[in-house]
Amino acid sequence: MPAPVQRDDTTVGPLAAVPPQGGPASAPTDAENPRSSGGDSGTALMLLVIEDDPASTLSVPALLDGRPIRTRTARNLTEAERLLTDDVHCILLDLALSPGPSDGAGDTTSGGPGRGDELDTLRHVLRLAPRHAVLALTDGADAERAAAAVRVGAQDYLFRDELDGRLLGRAVRYAVERKRADLAQRQLTESRLRAEENARLERGLLPTPLLEGSDLRFAARYRPGRSRALLGGDFYDTVRTADGTVHAMIGDVCGHGPDEAALGVELRIAWRALTFAGLCGDQLLGTLQKVLEHERDSEEVFATLCTVDIAPDGRRAGVCLAGHPSPLIIAGGGSAPRLLPYDESGPALGLLEHARWPRRQIELGGRWSLMMYTDGLIEGHVGRGRPRLGQEGMMDIVARRLGAGNRGEALLDGTLGEVHDLNGGELTDDVAVLLLDRG
Repeated sequence: MPAPVQRDDTTVGPLAAVPPQGGPASAPTDAENPRSSGGDSGTALMLLVIEDDPASTLSVPALLDGRPIRTRTARNLTEAERLLTDDVHCILLDLALSPGPSDGAGDTTSGGPGRGDELDTLRHVLRLAPRHAVLALTDGADAERAAAAVRVGAQDYLFRDELDGRLLGRAVRYAVERKRADLAQRQLTESRLRAEENARLERGLLPTPLLEGSDLRFAARYRPGRSRALLGGDFYDTVRTADGTVHAMIGDVCGHGPDEAALGVELRIAWRALTFAGLCGDQLLGTLQKVLEHERDSEEVFATLCTVDIAPDGRRAGVCLAGHPSPLIIAGGGSAPRLLPYDESGPALGLLEHARWPRRQIELGGRWSLMMYTDGLIEGHVGRGRPRLGQEGMMDIVARRLGAGNRGEALLDGTLGEVHDLNGGELTDDVAVLLLDRG
């Protein structure tokens, strides 16, 4: 009678490519080391055999003689858990294995009468080794049980009375590759779902202007500096209060990572709430600074801000600047764009404890366009030597786009497109641009 499966590791075939044995701390996982997972037909694999019949006629080492597969044997699930190190690529489980009293395979939800223990043992192995390929071994007379094992989660099944070395070697490699493909597909699906969830979340955090009843036209563009992100550290909002005043705001939290994006959303929501509560100018900015100081992760974090409140008749506005670039005004009648005065601005939020932010009153006239933006728009490069575009360069671009007949959203798209081209590619900082038109 052939010798039973050995408890000790048995080397079969070439060993040069076998990964080092050891626990999780020393041996790389299959996902970390693709060569160790059997993708190359010349790479040795480790097979863990779980089989407890001392009188078994099955001798796996003998079957695999000359093949680049090593074996390791466990007589029960407790021993299997001890031997299941990261250098194991595949598990061959005898479905006739009886779960021991301490094996934890006590689930009675089986695939049929008399088979509960066998499939429960398989379920326990699958829970024990979620990243390992599993082959189910059973009698050839019970194809139904073999198929049930695959439905439960095994990669394939083998019949004991039909088993030979060629079939076993091929099944082991097939199971390993199928498991790798399943894991890769699962990771891809999880990544796609996470990306979709993040996209829905970030879209929901972008503002919806509240301008019902106003004759002003609104347009905005937003481009985060983070790769594959929808939200950065820049933020903006526009609302109309009950007295007919239109309030607009644009700001920039230093940095452009996820923490800055979250802080920007908090400041935007706080601004909207405070504006509806009747605060404006210095009082509003002072309260926002308190919000920033309580929510930021570091005292070095600050935010620039520009707020504009436009009178109900649309002809006058109050402007507050907190370390932010001055808005661009385009008067009606074909006048060249110009910057609003910056000399009465205050510091960025979060820099000075008892700062003040003067509110400057300006005349807008009957027809005008007001463009508010973050510094990402003017810090792109241009020309030889890679100088910054700056506000003068931005005004030149806007003037050209106006001369080409661009207005509203076309003006924003044309301006951003030209800034992008002059920079020679994507801008590295977040960019937000807001445009209000009257007349």
